[in-house]
Amino acid sequence: MNQFLNVSSGFFSIIALAVVIVALIAWYFVNRASVKANAQIRLLEALLEEQKQQNTLLRRLTDRLVLEEEAVESTDENKDFIRLIPER
Repeated sequence: MNQFLNVSSGFFSIIALAVVIVALIAWYFVNRASVKANAQIRLLEALLEEQKQQNTLLRRLTDRLVLEEEAVESTDENKDFIRLIPER
């Protein structure tokens, strides 16, 4: 019976060591994936900020173009109205 206990305790030590090694390998890959995900999140946040700035600039540009078009249209309307006055 003593021999059985000695063999079984050695067997359980080998299994425990294998479980620890597998757990460390799994932890390494999970940690590595987490670090990559964090880097991707930082990049996406930077892209979002740049996109917000681009949207703001685009909105300013389109607003300016609309105002210029309205100014041109109003001056054209004034010229047309002047042309409609009959000469004597």
